[in-house]
Amino acid sequence: GIKTAILVGGMAAQKQERVLNRKPEIVIATPGRLWELVKERHPHLSNLRQLRCLVIDEADRMVEKGHFLELSQLLEILNDSQYNPRRQTFVFSATLTLVHQTPMRVLQKKNAKKMDKKTKLELLMEKVGIKGKPKVIDLTRKEATVETLTETRIHCNTNEKDYYLYYFLLQYPGRTMVFANSIDCVKRLSSLLTILNCDPLPLHANMHQKQRLKNLERFAERESCVLLTTDVAARGLDIPNVQHVIHYQVPRTSELYVHRSGRTARAAHEGLSLLLIGPEDLINFRKIYKTLEKSEELPFFPVDAKCMTSIKERMNLARQIEKAEFFNSRAKQHNSWLQQAAEALEMDLDDDMLMGKKASEQEESQKQKMLKGMKKQLKHMLSQPLFKVLMKTKYPTQSGKLLLPQTSVSISALGAVSKKQAKKKKSIK
Repeated sequence: GIKTAILVGGMAAQKQERVLNRKPEIVIATPGRLWELVKERHPHLSNLRQLRCLVIDEADRMVEKGHFLELSQLLEILNDSQYNPRRQTFVFSATLTLVHQTPMRVLQKKNAKKMDKKTKLELLMEKVGIKGKPKVIDLTRKEATVETLTETRIHCNTNEKDYYLYYFLLQYPGRTMVFANSIDCVKRLSSLLTILNCDPLPLHANMHQKQRLKNLERFAERESCVLLTTDVAARGLDIPNVQHVIHYQVPRTSELYVHRSGRTARAAHEGLSLLLIGPEDLINFRKIYKTLEKSEELPFFPVDAKCMTSIKERMNLARQIEKAEFFNSRAKQHNSWLQQAAEALEMDLDDDMLMGKKASEQEESQKQKMLKGMKKQLKHMLSQPLFKVLMKTKYPTQSGKLLLPQTSVSISALGAVSKKQAKKKKSIK
């Protein structure tokens, strides 16, 4: 019989106001929308002195400098004019006690403070406005990631990341989240994997909230699916049975690495995290490794080199198609905008201003023919089996049944890693 309300930006405020009119006991909100409704003096939020519990989730991120200005304004009124001495405040985060080593050049400066767990928590409590000595319950392991998570890596050149990503998605189907550091990267990967029939679902900050929720819903419904996302999905998402997390680009901070990897191996389930490390990712990778105090080297993810030639052929062709389609759509958008502007100003448009110059009908037809040919070639490639079938020397039994050979696809990504590690231990012995 407990009523709850969810208040988030990007959705209709009127609907959320109607939900608040029912006087829910629990309100779950993002700071922006909540502050908006507090400022508008919604009756249900007018007397915050009655607030019995205040929970701040992902607290380290929430009170970071330059983030969530609305939260600091909310905390200000909650700890001043609307203060309730009997209110309990809960502060949560998986990276609350994670401390980075301060560089020597910073420590040598005047008044430089060496940051440790105690100092970090004290600063956080001060920002949140907790008075008195708080009770700290620390459930994190020394490594900061859960025991059921298997962490692996692949070292490769930047242009080879696409190959290994595509290889993994084909060889180990399942619910997979792929993280990138930029929206452009997510868009490019989305186009490439769509051309390769992988049906990816993108998720980033430039999408409407409704579209984001729709893609998350689809991802949670499908047993085998790939979600391409930026760090908007790194925290707070609880999607059941995410088997794999791939860091297409190494995150910039150890906090992000812990939160991204935490989308899998949830609630005692097993999960796998894979880092694709290019030359430009090495600095971030070493920093993360140092901060998380990893006691042993991350194992290398096993890759069957025999099928990489076919993977590269498919991916290179898909890249050519993506490049041609991207240029065509960009040129069309640019030219149509110029033409509209010229018409509005009643000016003649110079052909030199058009993107890609004005191609003759013959050239255009040739381009389309080439694109069609590449798509046909790729379609043929995709119809061919990629992974070698493991033949078993079994003959028809007396009952007349022929046992079909099993493909190597049946082994899971976790199984492949543990198999490789067992072999390694055997060879050391």
